[in-house]
Amino acid sequence: MCGIVGYVGNKQVVPLIIEGLRKLEYRGYDSAGIAAVDENRKLQIRRAEGKLRNLEDVLRKDPIDGSYGVGHTRWATHGRPTEENAHPHRDCTGRVVVVHNGIIENYLELKNELRKKDHRFVTETDTEIIAHLIEEHLKDCDNFESAVRKMVRELRGIFALSMLSADEPDTIISARQGPPVVIGVGEGEYFVASDIPAILEHTRDVFFLGDGEIAVMTKDSVRVTDFSGNEIKPEMQRITWDPIQAEKGGFKHFMLKEIYEQPRAVRETVEGRISLDTGRVFLDEMKNLSEEDFKRFNSIKIAACGTSLH
Repeated sequence: MCGIVGYVGNKQVVPLIIEGLRKLEYRGYDSAGIAAVDENRKLQIRRAEGKLRNLEDVLRKDPIDGSYGVGHTRWATHGRPTEENAHPHRDCTGRVVVVHNGIIENYLELKNELRKKDHRFVTETDTEIIAHLIEEHLKDCDNFESAVRKMVRELRGIFALSMLSADEPDTIISARQGPPVVIGVGEGEYFVASDIPAILEHTRDVFFLGDGEIAVMTKDSVRVTDFSGNEIKPEMQRITWDPIQAEKGGFKHFMLKEIYEQPRAVRETVEGRISLDTGRVFLDEMKNLSEEDFKRFNSIKIAACGTSLH
């Protein structure tokens, strides 16, 4: 699972996002990155392969700042676990960035169409096409939100997205179709994350985006709509757990948390790999194997440790 943290407000965004990403390390990852926009609307990205501390080393050597931005920890699906493939990803102009948790099933089809329109790609990921789709739609849309709304309706698959544009001051747009997205509400600030622990230090007032919903956040407001633009009133929740409990998801013990999370874990494991409509299985890692290759298999071996094994 990938982890997403975003912030728009008056605080320095980098330390806030880094700390939030640290709270999401339990999700597993092989690279990390952050994007921030400063007061001069300069959008800067820093990324690193490996652990979060590697990204912190990069930021110490080449710091960035800003009052709104997004961060990401990536578990490789499409593309190798490299700095180049780490999120955030940007468009040709370098003015739009996106972080993504999920799998875009039709990314090759969309990528080929974008190439015909002279878009240049620099990574192996499915996520990069999202930034380029927004760039393309900005040519005939009035604003960033309209371009995002047009983009999400083209995607097939599962996705949690957080996006920003250097040309849309103090604004983060998030969208959900599958993986969880939690929005935190503060005073003159808003947060977005993949899970509550990432933002609980800063706010206890949250709501979850539903499937097919978009949240447009500025430091002064948040507005939720469906993909077609119909406004939705979010259901606010007050989190009463302390930070330690939050890491356990409100359960008394981590073991209980793991037991009750098993259905979700199985579902998230197969999301993007099994089509419930057609019954087809998509295993990108085995795409080069033929039917004859599969016929030679006579067993399946499972490698695991700890509670994953037992």
